[in-house]
Amino acid sequence: MRLFIAINLNEEMKDALMDIQDTIRNYGIRGKDTVPENMHLTLAFIGDYDDPDLVRNVIDSIEIRPFDIRLSGVGAFRDLWWVGIENSAPLQAVVRRLRRALAEADIPFDRKKFMPHITIIRKADGRLRDVPEEEFADCFGTAMQVDHISLMRSDRGKHGMIYSEL
Repeated sequence: MRLFIAINLNEEMKDALMDIQDTIRNYGIRGKDTVPENMHLTLAFIGDYDDPDLVRNVIDSIEIRPFDIRLSGVGAFRDLWWVGIENSAPLQAVVRRLRRALAEADIPFDRKKFMPHITIIRKADGRLRDVPEEEFADCFGTAMQVDHISLMRSDRGKHGMIYSEL
């Protein structure tokens, strides 16, 4: 099973992200948009792992005090475009506790530095600098409260990836 741990987004956050996708398309940029049901903030990518119950036990051991996340900025890793999440102490604390607990349970995960972002377009055919950031200003600051994190499964479907909460 291909697993990851994420914050699933509420409808208001997804709407703001889709508005950003629409703005990008209005500038003639094309690519594979992330569908709303797949929009999430990855906290830890585990990859292929056959014991989701152990991962769920780790997640359940992490104390989550409600905190807010908010959209902030647009960026790109080559042809993958994303919207940033304002880095905050509560978010960093959850990620630190989660990753420490995963390591203590000997659950393998991607140890790259955490950079909070939500992928919105893959295989973008343009340059980010071609879309003025002020075009997104109305969406930046959109926030939601986080009170839990989710274990997610990733499966390849006929039309792309399908993410399911376990």
